Amino acid sequence: MRVAKVAIAGVGGVGRATAMLLLSRSARYLRLYRTEVRLVAVCGSRSGLCDPRGIEPGQLDTLEPGLSGPEFMTASGADILIEAGPSDFRTGRPGLDYIRSALADGRDAIVVSKGALVHSGRELRDLTRISGANLKISGATAGALPTIDLVEHSLLGGTVLRLEGILNATTNYLLDAMTARGIGFDEALQEAQAGGFAESDPRNDTEGWDTASKLLILANFGLGLDLTMDDLVVQGIQSVTGEQIAALRTENLVPKLIGSLVRESGGVRAEVGIRTYSPADPLALVRGKNKAVRIITDAMGETVAIGSGTEPLATSAAALKDLEHILAARSAKGP
Repeated sequence: MRVAKVAIAGVGGVGRATAMLLLSRSARYLRLYRTEVRLVAVCGSRSGLCDPRGIEPGQLDTLEPGLSGPEFMTASGADILIEAGPSDFRTGRPGLDYIRSALADGRDAIVVSKGALVHSGRELRDLTRISGANLKISGATAGALPTIDLVEHSLLGGTVLRLEGILNATTNYLLDAMTARGIGFDEALQEAQAGGFAESDPRNDTEGWDTASKLLILANFGLGLDLTMDDLVVQGIQSVTGEQIAALRTENLVPKLIGSLVRESGGVRAEVGIRTYSPADPLALVRGKNKAVRIITDAMGETVAIGSGTEPLATSAAALKDLEHILAARSAKGP
């Protein structure tokens, strides 16, 4: 029987949910992969916990001050890192230091936060090639919506010509509320914040940066491009007025915040902004907190995926999908 030792950096909502879900699936990992999966370390920015025998659910509330940082993760003996901390695409930190350390040492990394992937994606891809470590990113590319799976696996038989997606749940909820119920931006935002799925400072979502980050990750990690944020035109929804929404309703058009990528004239055009669709278009039918992606390829036509899930569980499950891919690959190699 194999043993896989997992460490989780980041013990906020997603990190804690990932830990609890992982611990609840121990029997599944034994049955499917003949692997005992131990959670040997968790940490936040200032505290953590390490137990080589495996952390139990009740121990997650007993973190010790001072146990944190990439060196702490390395010392834990974990061979798989799940990085689920805060995300800042302008610096890549704090996740970048954890991910860089793991990949350089040949340890597999499952990344949930987007910042490091946007800021230092090329470096991290190079590290995987040099060390042979796995870098999995399902949780960072719209969570439960299978975006990266589609471009990396399902549509690999064709060339992606166009990709467009509703990649941020908060902005879709806001636009949907404004369109369907005629309420203003501020009222819709207050609803989203009261519901716990919009941040107290929502600018990363409403100004389009979260959508842009996910689009860049899909482009660079999924399609093999090398774009930066400077290559994108990014516009959000923060300035949308009730009058504009009313005018679109009279024209029978539905607005959505879209991240799009188009191959044209030997190059690529990528942007984030509001686009309008007829009510019969699949993207117009994406309501509330749902997300969606439409991909058009040369040989396999048009594929549309629509999905959502209760957060943070949905993103945690996406991260653990990546874990199962790693366990399956290790199992296929034999003892």
